[in-house]
Amino acid sequence: MSIKPSEEETMNLPLVNLYETDFYAWTQRQAEFLRQHQLDCLDIENLIEEIDSLGKQQQQELVNRLGVLLGHLLKWEYQPSKRSRSWVATIREQRRKIAKLLQKNPSLKPYLEEAIQEAYPDGIDLAVRETLMEYQTFPSEVPYTWQQIENPDFLPGFLSDSDEDLLK
Repeated sequence: MSIKPSEEETMNLPLVNLYETDFYAWTQRQAEFLRQHQLDCLDIENLIEEIDSLGKQQQQELVNRLGVLLGHLLKWEYQPSKRSRSWVATIREQRRKIAKLLQKNPSLKPYLEEAIQEAYPDGIDLAVRETLMEYQTFPSEVPYTWQQIENPDFLPGFLSDSDEDLLK
């Protein structure tokens, strides 16, 4: 029968063991070492890995949000009879969150075109899953420019009078 170590015992584990056994405790120790300028106590290798991972998470968030946005733009364009306020809300929300992400992380902007290309297959998957249309229905290349994707007034396809009601 194994008994979990107490918080005090956990905090006294060597940093490498702590990183592997209690990530939260490891982060708290690293933060404390930094606050106290005890740089020689830092777990440098794992810190490098975690900081690098944080940057990659921001890139992945951009790709994920673009995938959802592109999927909803495709649904809007290719299934006009099923348009809904929910689709409008999702398009607006994703645009707003992408704009906020880019505002907080302006160094992601040069990565935008690559992120759009990476996100587009996910957008197609979303559109296929939610419309039951065939994959070949949708263009193989991204049909929208970044300027259209980010533009709060852009919705692809013809807008009917009933669509105007959805946008209110």
